[in-house]
Amino acid sequence: MTKPLTGKIALVAGASRGAGRQIAVQLGAAGATVYATGRSSRAGRSELGRPETIEETAELVTAAGGEGIPVVVDHLVPDQVRDLVARIDAEQGRLDVLVNDIWGAESLVTWHKPVWEQPLDAGFRTLRLAIDTHIVTSHYALPLLIRRPGGLVVEIGDGTKEYNDANYRLSVFYDLAKVSVNRLAESWAHELAPYGCTSVALTPGWLRSELMLEHFGVTEENWRDALAREPHFAISESPAFVGRAVAALAADEDRARWNGRSVSSGELAQVYGFTDLDGSRPDAWRYIVEVQDPGKPADVTGYR
Repeated sequence: MTKPLTGKIALVAGASRGAGRQIAVQLGAAGATVYATGRSSRAGRSELGRPETIEETAELVTAAGGEGIPVVVDHLVPDQVRDLVARIDAEQGRLDVLVNDIWGAESLVTWHKPVWEQPLDAGFRTLRLAIDTHIVTSHYALPLLIRRPGGLVVEIGDGTKEYNDANYRLSVFYDLAKVSVNRLAESWAHELAPYGCTSVALTPGWLRSELMLEHFGVTEENWRDALAREPHFAISESPAFVGRAVAALAADEDRARWNGRSVSSGELAQVYGFTDLDGSRPDAWRYIVEVQDPGKPADVTGYR
């Protein structure tokens, strides 16, 4: 099989689970060497207490055909990120792809309450995890990435810029976090363009992450059983779908056409032709705008 990313070096920051894990795996499937970072390790769990680990992610990357390298990193600690990038430089001498997927604030978000009813400590921790981590990582990693033209930065968020600009997202802290991720991608695009590098904001659709599957009491194999409880879950996608979107961007010699853009996995699937694990191409954000948000009955015909 063709492996277009053979010889390429990627850093997926926040690769323990969900989108980050499968982004790392799909980059590996395309032949890349992937540094998978996060706080959840076999040596100890993060504050979330989730069982998934970066070591498991690295093993999946290698099994897919790449080389997975797990590194325990708290991306809020500058010295740890500095040391991570120094290690990549020493071992590889280059960085071709940086994916900022750090989040880890699921348990902190309070939905649909005004700011005066929001716990400030949890809110500010959300912003630290969602925004500061991405800035710290970019601060240290981008000088290595810009050594060679063609580098790619992908900011993973929730919602396209178009959607987030038009819709309030759950709470002031969540809203600010997700708007900011898209804006960071625009900032990096401005700063990277003179070096021939590209920055893109990418959002998955309704993601069948480990946490979401647990929420509905289903697995990836029987996820459709959740439709009885939430019919619109029919538009959901596996984390591999957004992983394949990142791999397609990284393999595109003309990736600079996306510089500064905010796109979805469904949109990129239409351009690059990749599919989800079941062979479909779910276009979640178009569905959300045209079907779910207007309150129409769930019907994914024409959307996947």
